[in-house]
Amino acid sequence: MRFSAFKVVAEALTGHKGWGPLWRNPEPKPEYDYIIIGGGGHGLSTAYYLSNTFRQARIAVLERGWLGQGNIGRNTTIIRSNYLLPGNEPFYELSMKLWEGLEQAFNFNAMVSQRGIVNLIHSDGQRDAYRRRGNAMLLAGADAELLSREQVRGMCPFLNFDNARFPIKGGLMQRRAGTARHDGVAWGYARGADQKGVDLIQNCEVTGFRIENGRVLGVETSRGYIGARKVGVAVAGMSGKVMGMAGMRLPIESHVLQAFVSEGLKPVIPGVITFGAGHFYVSQSDKGGLVFGGDIDGYNSYAQRGNLPVIEDVAESGMALMPMIGRARLLRTWGGIMDMSMDGTPIIDRTPIEGLYLNAGWCYGGFKATPGLGLLLRASAGDRHAA
Repeated sequence: MRFSAFKVVAEALTGHKGWGPLWRNPEPKPEYDYIIIGGGGHGLSTAYYLSNTFRQARIAVLERGWLGQGNIGRNTTIIRSNYLLPGNEPFYELSMKLWEGLEQAFNFNAMVSQRGIVNLIHSDGQRDAYRRRGNAMLLAGADAELLSREQVRGMCPFLNFDNARFPIKGGLMQRRAGTARHDGVAWGYARGADQKGVDLIQNCEVTGFRIENGRVLGVETSRGYIGARKVGVAVAGMSGKVMGMAGMRLPIESHVLQAFVSEGLKPVIPGVITFGAGHFYVSQSDKGGLVFGGDIDGYNSYAQRGNLPVIEDVAESGMALMPMIGRARLLRTWGGIMDMSMDGTPIIDRTPIEGLYLNAGWCYGGFKATPGLGLLLRASAGDRHAA
């Protein structure tokens, strides 16, 4: 089944009786060529590109719950490539280009909206730093534009420009950045992978690895043993626990990152805005709610919820940036489990165990990396001939 305007009209005229499930719900086979542990954005995109771009078969994605129950459905939906360092900017720009053609590639509405992102400037030193970042972006083929105070005011007149502590002096803008619906991204990748024969196996928790003579042979699961020629791990904040089953200790910590949404408001925020004097970022959803976030919780946790001090800190930053939100009611808050590496650099590589590959340590940048990571994981992990 392909989605199209004609299909929507036809179903509307016939009582919507022709819609079917987006993907199959198969039983696990005894053995696969590739097993991907983790049914979130990274696991599903890896399966999608393995099957669609690299033309591989006999692939399974194992998810302990339902597809998209983890961080892919718990983030603030921002996509961007406004990075500075040469190890980051080209990668995220590749991912940005994939975002731009993603919906056409897997024929699903992921609500990709390139409304732009503005990083606010609050000091002369910060302007110099953002000018440097913008130039690095341009050199890497991305778009960047340094905005004056008047240009920012024209776009966002509701901001507190004359805050005594954090006056707004300008901003760095990437117009191609924006947001995408996190659930839609997961569903689109799942549907696209399923159409190429990938088995998406839900409610299948991995409980161990079967390793002999330094090589992985398969995984033990709550639904029995499943053999595999190669196994990839893409479980974000649960990476330490899963890799511990293989006898590996990772240089990462798991922290909760909270996200928030307000009650629905009339359209006011044109794109994504980040507060340069504190860790606060905000956009507005299609339903009108302000979607925003801030810092991670300061302690290690595997809980998908947060604590009140972080809520207070994020609310204070939001009020300092735009006092008008003081009367808006907070609708709900939730948390995702971040896999924080010590230097902020992700791990995309083969492990010392032959046939076992790891994707972890994405810190705050996992969602926006979803397309690029899925495309490059195989080549980065050692199968360079496939790329």
